[in-house]
Amino acid sequence: MAESATVEDLITNMTAVSSHKMVKGETILFIDEVQECKDIVTKIKFWVEDKRFQYVLSGSLLGVELRNLRSAPVGYVTEIKMYPLDFEEFLLASGVLEETIGYLKKCYDESTPVDETVNDTIFKHMKRYLVVGGMPQAVNEYVESGDIGAVTEIHQSIIEFYKRDFTKYESENKKLMLVAVYGQIPSQLLKQNKRFNYSDIKKKLRFERIEDSFLWLTYAGVSIPVYNTTEPRVSLNQNAKRSLLKLYSSDVGLLTCQYGNALRARILMSDDNVNLGGVYENFIAQELNAHQFDLYFYNSHRLGELDFVIERDLSIIPIEVKSGKDYYVHSAITKATDNPEYEIKESIVFANCNIHFEGKIKYLPAYMVMFLSDDISAPILKKLPVQIRSEE
Repeated sequence: MAESATVEDLITNMTAVSSHKMVKGETILFIDEVQECKDIVTKIKFWVEDKRFQYVLSGSLLGVELRNLRSAPVGYVTEIKMYPLDFEEFLLASGVLEETIGYLKKCYDESTPVDETVNDTIFKHMKRYLVVGGMPQAVNEYVESGDIGAVTEIHQSIIEFYKRDFTKYESENKKLMLVAVYGQIPSQLLKQNKRFNYSDIKKKLRFERIEDSFLWLTYAGVSIPVYNTTEPRVSLNQNAKRSLLKLYSSDVGLLTCQYGNALRARILMSDDNVNLGGVYENFIAQELNAHQFDLYFYNSHRLGELDFVIERDLSIIPIEVKSGKDYYVHSAITKATDNPEYEIKESIVFANCNIHFEGKIKYLPAYMVMFLSDDISAPILKKLPVQIRSEE
């Protein structure tokens, strides 16, 4: 297929290996693992212009493999970034009714407490999500059989697949570093200070020597970077210090798999004595990432650390994530919220709780991160006055 330049060649090749007739205006061609034959992406322009068929291209590590195409078909390909199933999708797959999710959304929108029975039930689903995650094959196995052992086997195979892909698509001098960085994610998230410590990979290792590996893992879609911002104010990107970062797994189920069966069992049993700070943070990071937020954190000796800082509605929102019962203890977010320089309208603490407020600080059940989006920024931007001045 790689050598086919015309639609006629494509039809000849496809009908030679398939008994299905290709019907003009009705047939959709789904081409998987397109990274193995990147010439298809450059030829898709000619196929689209022919207008006989529609095409869907998919594959693994496309964020890495297709970044440097010699002839990118601009205007002919709509790129859709895929994520693991988010928590709302997991709830629907698990049989939770849309009416129940609608009720939760109403409580979120109106800032009214959730019925305690419903709240407890959704938290149980969330604990299962921390173990199962959102990888489609793992979710399907969980829904079909409920066998966490089988889910674990799927997770282990995905992790091994990632590592094989690291070595398959990268040069010898980079692949070992990729495996090392990816393998450090679980242990880094167990620490009190979750900022990635490069010297844990190699003594005196500097960010400049390893930056490409972080970017590669991000483009490949297997990790989520959260960069340090030097000021918790708009614009976070302008204030970013990218040599300081926290690194999360793209899927919380893969993360807890790497921690082992004992921790997963304690999560499912809702054991209050296990430290799930890093796991909860990964869950929040995964949801916010899927909702298109750019993620940052803030840390200073004077203020302390804010787990996440995001931009929404043309202002910033500091976010704290608490997995234990002491979710009222959050000096950093209180200091940031009370500081008039930062002009913070609202802060969020995601925790094992119900909805309530303390001044500008909103306490939300951790699962309600599924409703946090930046959609409201669009109409605000539309209202901004714009002048177009023509040159005389």
